[in-house]
Formats: sequence, structure tokens, C-alpha cells
Amino acid sequence: MTHTLRAATLAAALLVGGAASAAECIAPANPGGGWDFTCRQIGKIMYDIGEVDQPVQVTNMAGAGGGLAFQTVVNERTDDEDLMVAASVATVTRLAQNAYGGASADQVRFVGAIGADPGVIVVAADSPYQTLTDLLDAMKEDPSSIAFAGGSAAGGFDHLKVLQLAQAYGIEDLRSIKYIGVDGGADAITQTVGGFTQGMTGDMSEIVGFIESGEVRPLAVLSEDRLEGFDIPTAREQGVDVIGVNWRGLYVPKDISDEQFQEWADKLTAVAESDEWKAAMAANGLAPFTRVGDDFQAFVDESIASQAELSREIGVIQ
Repeated sequence: MTHTLRAATLAAALLVGGAASAAECIAPANPGGGWDFTCRQIGKIMYDIGEVDQPVQVTNMAGAGGGLAFQTVVNERTDDEDLMVAASVATVTRLAQNAYGGASADQVRFVGAIGADPGVIVVAADSPYQTLTDLLDAMKEDPSSIAFAGGSAAGGFDHLKVLQLAQAYGIEDLRSIKYIGVDGGADAITQTVGGFTQGMTGDMSEIVGFIESGEVRPLAVLSEDRLEGFDIPTAREQGVDVIGVNWRGLYVPKDISDEQFQEWADKLTAVAESDEWKAAMAANGLAPFTRVGDDFQAFVDESIASQAELSREIGVIQ
């Protein structure tokens, strides 16, 4: 075989087989929020530890509290083997509340979660509220006087965290509490720092940079214990018995093969076990939480049922 023929044969093979396509991770929110964090951190580490051959492309697709991304996957990319989508308790909550236009969890495959992101309540650095109970006292006196911004839609997980805190503190008029849902935690912080809302409800990974810059004052973390490296009191130690922890994970299109699904599960497990992910968790206030594969799908199904029940109790859905 001549050199020319070899070159032509190789070129043809490349055209037929193609180079390995780059994986893509959709973050269903604007840059700076928890879903964006999930895609960028997991995608980067997958590449750094050799689980993918090319850097993972991150696509921000804000809209409808994650609904735009969900519907895009279901309607347009249901067999895309190179696609993963950031998910969290907020995703499950929206599905539980039938907030994605009739979409259901079985239209995708939940591949796993590898970190728990504790909920937080923060105010602007110049806010008059120094503690969580200061803020809740003001709400108790006039529930409509305090507005919160969060990165999930109204009725979503960020909203529910505020309602749970208010309920636990004895505030009865939950419907009067103002909540503004925006596309991501960074946007919610902007609302609060700018004085448009009195508080922000989000997750720890969304606020670390803003704490370091001095733009916000965290009033409470909604975890069982204080987070190592962060001097933030828990809601419990302030007398408000609420835990709100948001897992960070992924779903993939429903119609990929079982083998490809398992490959994604294996890649996610490798990230969870890596030193790089342990460092990322420590830097961003995440706690260990690893459920991958079929076990995680069962966990998601149970979570949807419990979130639907809670939403009915609080009056978010009928």
C-alpha cells in the first residue's frame, strides 16, 4: 500500500468513525449557581482524572426553574449519549409539583449524586439583621416585610426552605412571605446585595465567593452541624429545627443504552472517589453524599413522593 493510499484510507476511517465527540453538561441556570457549579466542577475533574478524552463543554440553559433544559433533553436529545445535565433537590421538587409542563422523572435517567450542598440563609453585609432569629422575628411581626431571592422558581426547593424555617418558628401566614425566583444563585445574591430583597435562600456552594468578598453575611446553614472551615451557625443551634441539604448530581437522556448509562455511573463514581473532588467539596462547603446508578434512581423516586407531600402540607400545591 502506498503512502498516498494509506493516508487516504486513514482519512476515510476518521471521517466514518469520527473523532471522539466531547461530552456536554447542561447547567439549567445562569453561570454562578449550584447547577453551574455541578457541571463545571464534575466536568473539569472528569477530564483531569482521564475519565473523558476532551474537556467537557458546559452549556448554560436557564429557564422555568430547570424546565427548559428538561424539556430540551426529553423532546430533542433523548438518545444523546454524550449529554449529562446537572440536577439537585430543586429538580426533584419541581417534578414533584408537576412544574415542568406535565413532565415526569421517568422521562430521563438519574445517574447519581456525589455531594450534599447545605442550604443557607444570607443577607447583605450591611443588613440590620445579625442573626437568623432577628430575620424571623421581623417576619413574625409582618410576614410581608421580608422578601427573599432564590435560584429556584417559586414553590421550588429554595422557596420551601424559607417556608420550613418560618413554619418551624411559628409564623402562620406563610402565603404572605415574599419570594422572587431567579435563574441561579448568583442572580439571587445580586438581588439581595442590591437591596431588592432582604434575604437570599440558596446553597453553600453558591455563596462561598460572596462570603470571601465580604458582600454577604450568612445567618444560618441548614445542616446538622457547622461546616468545617466556615464559621456559620446552624439553624438548629439558633432554635429553629430545620435541615435543608441539596444533593448535587446528574441526569442523562432516557434512551441511551444501559451500557452507556453504566459508563456515566462509573465516571461519576471515579469523580466521587478522587482527591480532586474531595478538595472541591472542602473548598465549597459540601458534605459527602454518594448514590450512583439504580440505587440513586430509587432514591429520586422516593424523594419526589415526599416532596409532593411536603408541598401539599405547606400549600404550594393542592
